[in-house]
Amino acid sequence: MSVSPLAEFDADTHLAEAIRLACVLEASAAKPGNVHPRAAFPDLTFEDFVRSAEVIAPVLAHAVDVGVGRTIFQAIEATRAVVTSNTNLGIVLLLAPLAAVPRDRPLRDGIGNVLGRLTREDAAWVYRAIRLAQPGGLGTSASEDVADEPTGTLLEVMTLAAERDSIAAQYANGFAWVLQEGAPFLASIGSDFAPHWEAAIIELQLRLMAEHPDTLIARKCGAEVAQEASRRARHCLQVLAGLPLASDMRGECLIEFDHWLRADGHRRNPGTTADLVAACLFAAIREGMISAQC
Repeated sequence: MSVSPLAEFDADTHLAEAIRLACVLEASAAKPGNVHPRAAFPDLTFEDFVRSAEVIAPVLAHAVDVGVGRTIFQAIEATRAVVTSNTNLGIVLLLAPLAAVPRDRPLRDGIGNVLGRLTREDAAWVYRAIRLAQPGGLGTSASEDVADEPTGTLLEVMTLAAERDSIAAQYANGFAWVLQEGAPFLASIGSDFAPHWEAAIIELQLRLMAEHPDTLIARKCGAEVAQEASRRARHCLQVLAGLPLASDMRGECLIEFDHWLRADGHRRNPGTTADLVAACLFAAIREGMISAQC
């Protein structure tokens, strides 16, 4: 395990620091198929993700005042000033609505109001952000294509894309996968999170991928490959079942899964799942669900 990014975290962490920490934690864990400190892509490194986290955190922290759509565009604009590849479009799309929930309200109580107040202007800002980020495997759509101007609110256009994109699905389902699945799993770990943060994040990735086939893999490689990735994630979870987070026996299955995900020139990169992991981490940190006492 690498040195924990949690070393300087405390319960009074401000919103911007909670955002930065969630992003850095997600990138720091050696999740199968993703970039981390010991694995890079030809056009992406761990350092790119850290720089991106540092510049988007203060931008997203003002979402409650600036508005979701404009905040998303400003965060991607800040990202493009420090990196040349798309490091965080999915993360930004997920974190902006969560960050827009007033700090004195629990996320599960406040996210519906945030989503319900999204406008067509929010959608226009998001379309600009997507065009600026230039994500891989985006393709085109018969309706509400991001190359055009939106005709509906951000919630409406995300709902139209929900079946083919897990990020859009969170807007449509009230962030159910984040707030009802991922964050509660982290909460169940509680005080064991800090000493075993990396193993916990890897298991969170496997759980999300096992239940929800990664839509970036589906867009790049097809639905069958995405389903196979989910099957392999479920197999790893079965192997890991009953093993403590600190067990050295957890490694072999994860290494095999990692090799399979990277074998096709990184086209099987479960990038959408990684974005969901970052959102779950932010929710758990923001709500005080996980202990960060090292």
